[in-house]
Amino acid sequence: MQEVEVALTGHVRSRAGFVTEAASHLMEAGGKRFRPLLVLLAAETGEHPQADEVIRAACVVELTHLASLYHDDVMDEAALRRGADSANARWDNHVAILTGDFLFSKSSELTADLGPDAVRIQAETFTRLVEGQILETVKPGPDEDPLEHYLEVVAGKTGSLIATSARYGARFGGATPEVEEALTSYGEIVGSAFQLSDDILDIASESGESGKVPGTDLREGVPTLPVLMARASGDPADARLHELLDGDLTDDDRHAEALALLRRHPALDEARAYVVARATEAKARLTAVPDGPVRAALEAFADIVAVRSA
Repeated sequence: MQEVEVALTGHVRSRAGFVTEAASHLMEAGGKRFRPLLVLLAAETGEHPQADEVIRAACVVELTHLASLYHDDVMDEAALRRGADSANARWDNHVAILTGDFLFSKSSELTADLGPDAVRIQAETFTRLVEGQILETVKPGPDEDPLEHYLEVVAGKTGSLIATSARYGARFGGATPEVEEALTSYGEIVGSAFQLSDDILDIASESGESGKVPGTDLREGVPTLPVLMARASGDPADARLHELLDGDLTDDDRHAEALALLRRHPALDEARAYVVARATEAKARLTAVPDGPVRAALEAFADIVAVRSA
């Protein structure tokens, strides 16, 4: 990962100092580097996991992810990201949007070096990512299941790029086509599980435990897996919770009451079970990967995603 970090630092540089500063802002604020880590791990299933193309692919997916965060923060009017001022808060929306565009362009430059197949894969991934982002702004139709709508959003916004991370690692590490296909499927499921476990943390984590303020999405009215599952309950005892969820949760007292009710609600355990089941499904897709330390690491990776606390 150190080699990836050094490469990323070089890739966000511009001939203009201000652009370099803006493009480095969120990268220097931290982050889990989940996507490049999966590229490197998936590459271990191939014959040449140390290939230069593997490092380049790891940078492609992380730059794409970083770019999407700049745009996300503008759409969400977010003031903080990774514990630091968001780019739109530190500068303004114009700088944040254009910095995201700059990072997308740097990612595209690197993808071109990986060949036409990589360009096609990246284009398809970007299409799904943007579609997911658009669908998040649209309420489900009257005949549409809100949970299914949300899972489609998650698959596009998060699952697609993590699937490509696993696919790039396998491909440029020299894995067989069968292993590449298996890891792409695995990455899609793990990617969605990663976001859904974040949903659980929003409700279940105590202040400071996960590095996030508990109930942030709840306060902002952002749909999450436990909330949608609680909304689907027909239990008359949930009337007060539904009333709160339908109202204004920017009020501290109402927000605290809703959060307490959700923490005691069976939907939270239901959500946890759903994410664990997704991790189990992801591990089942690894049959093409030979038994050994690499497969064991991929299985452990899925388990960690499902039960993470940060």
